[in-house]
Amino acid sequence: MTYSNSLSVSRQKFAGKNQNTTRYQVNEKTIGPVTNTIVLIVLTCLLGLLYLTQVTKTNSYSYKLDDLRKQQTELSSQQSQLEVEAARLQSLERVKNSSTTKNLVSVAPSATVQN
Repeated sequence: MTYSNSLSVSRQKFAGKNQNTTRYQVNEKTIGPVTNTIVLIVLTCLLGLLYLTQVTKTNSYSYKLDDLRKQQTELSSQQSQLEVEAARLQSLERVKNSSTTKNLVSVAPSATVQN
């Protein structure tokens, strides 16, 4: 067996008819374990920051809601006081303007009875 025959025999193992005998390997870039760890740490930090901003917003809305509830309570108590005051003033006006009040006679002072 000659050198050229041995080359052709070795090439025939890897190649069929109408196929190239040379293979090109694509250099695939892979991420190493250190890079994976760094990426995971960065993503975890970003998720933590997102969570903290959402919690902070929720707490600030809670404080605003508490302030509005206090204001609502104060305004409702003020409204009830004003309703009572309006009813009292209206009743005094009715008493003054009623016909029975106009027919009343004022009492003259009299002497006190002594025992």
